[in-house]
Amino acid sequence: MRKTANARSTTKHFLIEHGLDVLLVFVPIAAILHYSHASEFLVFAASGVAIIPLAGWMGKATESLAERLGAGIGGLLNATFGNAAEMIIAFQGLRAGLTEVVKASLTGSILGNILLVLGLSILGGGLKHKSQKFNSTAATMSATMMALSAIGLMVPAMFHWITGGEVAQERARAEANLSLEISIVLFATYILSLVFTLRTHKDLYLGTSRAHDESASMSPKTAAIILVVATGLVAWMSELLVGAVEPASRVLGLTEVFVGVILVAIIGNAAEHSTAVLMALKNQMDLAYHIAVGSSMQIALFVAPALVFLSYAIGRPMNLLFTSFEVVTVGLAVLIVSLVAVDGESNWMEGVLLLAVYLIFAIAFFFLPSHSLAGETSALYSG
Repeated sequence: MRKTANARSTTKHFLIEHGLDVLLVFVPIAAILHYSHASEFLVFAASGVAIIPLAGWMGKATESLAERLGAGIGGLLNATFGNAAEMIIAFQGLRAGLTEVVKASLTGSILGNILLVLGLSILGGGLKHKSQKFNSTAATMSATMMALSAIGLMVPAMFHWITGGEVAQERARAEANLSLEISIVLFATYILSLVFTLRTHKDLYLGTSRAHDESASMSPKTAAIILVVATGLVAWMSELLVGAVEPASRVLGLTEVFVGVILVAIIGNAAEHSTAVLMALKNQMDLAYHIAVGSSMQIALFVAPALVFLSYAIGRPMNLLFTSFEVVTVGLAVLIVSLVAVDGESNWMEGVLLLAVYLIFAIAFFFLPSHSLAGETSALYSG
């Protein structure tokens, strides 16, 4: 009986850890579909599915290197590669001139992590454990930093609305400078947050230091090779994905903003989704909260500013002007997550509430007319 139980436990653990690996078959499938000039929708679907397991392996390799190289370098690695899949997808979008989709994917990553990922984690953990506790001080600090992120998104839009009567060319120049300087502030704040979490107040985050057993078994050389290979494949699949976004949107009858906010964001964050839920099921709510909210913080404070800097480097400047609907949804999402985090305790009903908010936003983005988005976008970029 004991051997049977151990065998079942081993099988279950193996399926949990490697369940996504079967999707690696979509890497060659996506390449074959692309080079055989098959339907762009099929290329979009295959490349999107292929990115999911690759992002998972990037995460495992990064965790392994972070453990062995120490907290300081580990924090830098996590900042650089923690959201690498989203970063690569967004950069390929910038190169293709799909600024609207890129911004939508940033919004979607923030909403997806703090509502969908955290909601699923709290729900899953709450169904197994009556209530789960996490460090309220660390959680409140993360929520406050998310509020800063929301402010960073709101201010450029507010500036645009207030200066509506100004000369278009002068306003566009001012908005570009404003976005660049806000990006510098957000990026500097993220660097200081690493100092806070890894140096001066690392005791608040001890609950997030436990890592996966599998990642610890990798040698640094193996982890580095996996990281390089997976990053290269993600870049390749992202290029195919971005190239097929517009035709796939038409086939599905969806706006590019919905594709960016929901589909592309879920693809880029799939590995984090599964990891956070697994940690919550193991009653490691500190770690699950850190993965979900910390990833959103990285998107807003690290990835978004980095993309602004990169956009200038490739000669396609991107600003931080988001549509009013995106700004409102991020602000409301940060508000409800702050309410959940304030007491340092969670239950399954709070997970349901977060998921309900995410579904409401997703439904609204689905029904949002493309002409209204086009009208607002043209107003944002006029001049």
